[in-house]
Amino acid sequence: MQTHFSLAQLADPDIRDSEQILRNCVHCGFCTATCPTYVLLGDELDSPRGRIYLIKDMLEQDKPATEEVVKHVDRCLSCLSCMTTCPSGVNYMHLVDHGRAWIEETYQRPLLDRMLRGVLALVLPRPGLFRLALLGAGLARPLAPLLPKRLQAMLRLTPRHLPSPSPVDKPQVFPAIGPRRKRVALLNGCAQQVLAPGINEATIRLLTRHGCDVVVAAGAGCCGALVHHLGKTDASHAAAKVNIDAWMREIEGDGLDAIIVNTSGCGTTLKDYGFMLRTDAAYAEKAAVVAALAKDVSEVMAELGLGVVPAPSGLTVAYHAACSLQHGQQIRTEPKALLAAAGFTVKEVPEAHLCCGSAGTYNLLQPDIAEQLKARKVANILSTAPDLIAAGNIGCITQIASGTGVPIVHTVELLDWATGGPKPAGLGA
Repeated sequence: MQTHFSLAQLADPDIRDSEQILRNCVHCGFCTATCPTYVLLGDELDSPRGRIYLIKDMLEQDKPATEEVVKHVDRCLSCLSCMTTCPSGVNYMHLVDHGRAWIEETYQRPLLDRMLRGVLALVLPRPGLFRLALLGAGLARPLAPLLPKRLQAMLRLTPRHLPSPSPVDKPQVFPAIGPRRKRVALLNGCAQQVLAPGINEATIRLLTRHGCDVVVAAGAGCCGALVHHLGKTDASHAAAKVNIDAWMREIEGDGLDAIIVNTSGCGTTLKDYGFMLRTDAAYAEKAAVVAALAKDVSEVMAELGLGVVPAPSGLTVAYHAACSLQHGQQIRTEPKALLAAAGFTVKEVPEAHLCCGSAGTYNLLQPDIAEQLKARKVANILSTAPDLIAAGNIGCITQIASGTGVPIVHTVELLDWATGGPKPAGLGA
């Protein structure tokens, strides 16, 4: 794609990187076939190629975002299916992130939109506040029919029973059982430790059982993904720096072989810390070190190999491939292979490349599109007649669970169960 940025514009490293991304695009349109919003809406501007044109024009002309640009960029799920499809290696993720940051700086959203985004950015990354918000939402549930559509969507996703906080989410070290094979840190996250603390517990049991010292580092917290995708770059970079400082203390102390992530949306962001902070003289090198150590739990377990599996469960599992795992991190085979090795019959889900509609805060901000994608995903899952569903991302688990009665649990909970851990709570007694 031909570009016309001035030399002065190209002095800005963000513009310079986006210009190179734009020049890699050859207008082929392969991305449209796998874009969830284009598949649903059929509008060129709701495809990656259409959004690329809108962002290019906005950046090249150095002009504020318009209502039309905001509408179509906001509809992007950042599922990154387009990056898997693209034959030219266009890094759409970095381009749309730049577009969102530009929108945040130059566009005045309506008051209610600003307030909602501000509340999400404040509450979701902070487990204490998030827990209080969920308790308050439970009290507001009877008023749902009287509330605006977006607030109704939030209440639909609010759990009716909130688990108690887990002691594993406090800073500490869990020693390996038997000879130590690795020393790893676990990102215990933000929203996940409130919604499903059992996932971190299962992850720690699984890793220690397979010879890993597991560190929950003091000071580490939200990865910054939620605010990053809202265009709030300063907030996302601040969160990244806090984590980098926490993990560098461990790296420079007793060392780390990996930083384990069991929420794939967070993993995609952690692996991008090097790019996010590339121009920060104080953090660029440290960010690259941390990004290189970031691993999804399935990557590390595939390397370690599963221990003894006492007996196959006989259960059929529909594996839902989270977009952030299969497209963002290009991890596709490891979770399925591990589930099969653990004795489960693994079913492929039709249209596995299409997003379920969760996408961080997307199902709260774009509930109509998210509901359509959820219905499509659930129908495809049910066509495999599974006993249960496995996924590697809490957002997907929450989204899909709101559309089906088939139990859905994290992949790591099944691996833990199969190798000696307790039966996942989501599967009942």
